[in-house]
Amino acid sequence: MRYHIAKEYTDCPGARFIMNGPYSGEDFRENVLKRLMRESKPGEKINLVFDGAYGYPVSFLDEAFRVLAKEIGKNEILMLFNFESNDDPGLVDEIKSLIDDVKFD
Repeated sequence: MRYHIAKEYTDCPGARFIMNGPYSGEDFRENVLKRLMRESKPGEKINLVFDGAYGYPVSFLDEAFRVLAKEIGKNEILMLFNFESNDDPGLVDEIKSLIDDVKFD
């Protein structure tokens, strides 16, 4: 499964929370990432393409990916999702770093 964020969600990601405005990291996690997880076949990788957007605020990425990793586990999120960015290859490392920083209470 392949999901192109700028084409299918927005090319202008917003802030952390839904209450902060449209296209938030919280909205993306709850309404896109979790839907993709439900719709994917067992063992199928979900390829997230980050190209074509005007940038991704750290707060958006943190809320979408670090919080999801905290909910489902670091290894699980990395097994489910593949992150692609030709526009900014460092973005993939940034997302993986946010996931790796998850602390479980």
